[in-house]
Amino acid sequence: MIHHLNCGTLRPHGSLGGRLAPTALVAHCLLVERPDGLLLVDTGFGRDDVAQPARLGRPFVAGLRPALEEGETAAAQVEALGHSTADVTDIVLTHLDLDHAGGIADFPRARIHVHQAELDAATSPSVRERARYVAAQWAHGPQWVTHRVEGEEWCGFGAVTALGDDVLLVPLHGHTRGHCGVAVRRPADQGGGWLLHAGDSYFDAGEKETPRHAKPGLRLFQRLMAVDDAQRRANQQRLRDLHAAQTTWPDNPVTVFSAHDPTELAALQTP
Repeated sequence: MIHHLNCGTLRPHGSLGGRLAPTALVAHCLLVERPDGLLLVDTGFGRDDVAQPARLGRPFVAGLRPALEEGETAAAQVEALGHSTADVTDIVLTHLDLDHAGGIADFPRARIHVHQAELDAATSPSVRERARYVAAQWAHGPQWVTHRVEGEEWCGFGAVTALGDDVLLVPLHGHTRGHCGVAVRRPADQGGGWLLHAGDSYFDAGEKETPRHAKPGLRLFQRLMAVDDAQRRANQQRLRDLHAAQTTWPDNPVTVFSAHDPTELAALQTP
């Protein structure tokens, strides 16, 4: 069983909200029930972020205006589903930006899977990268499991087997140094095929369509946040091609979605 969770509502201020961009964004995370334990894809904000919002930084809090509600944390939602936080054995991160990795401390027993280049960026950030990472979110000393591309291929992308053959890290660098998508095999009773959590490869569902369309505010925000915008745009085009190809893959569909578009989350939460 795969659950689609919103682990952090963002209400962008100024030009990022309203006419030029959505008035609310989400932090779309996955909770995957596996035979040997629970797995999370991204965590959104954590309980410590809710208790200590200042650690996220004044510019982030003022500009993105996160809701920071206890009930939206991954830990609270795992417990609401009848599980314990100790049942989460693995967390696979698209990247370590503060709105994706804030909840890892709520699952201290979990192994934290991340691309090696991303962990390098977060632990030794350049001047430009410092604001996006919050070292306090991993001050508890997580059990890091780092991955690199080692020649495997999935749907035309280089891929890394993170956990068995049903959870893969798909390098989609550009937004950050080690940004990845996470592909999860979907059970037959939930439609089969694959889910591809594309992280922050794009922010607006219109960006995976051909022709592409998106609100100008979000497109500008993505350019400003990218460490390598040319690489980000190239990977976004590859995702657009993959999304367009689904009509020719009826037996093994890939559903592509991003971390922050609320319409994609709503569609996938609908039974």
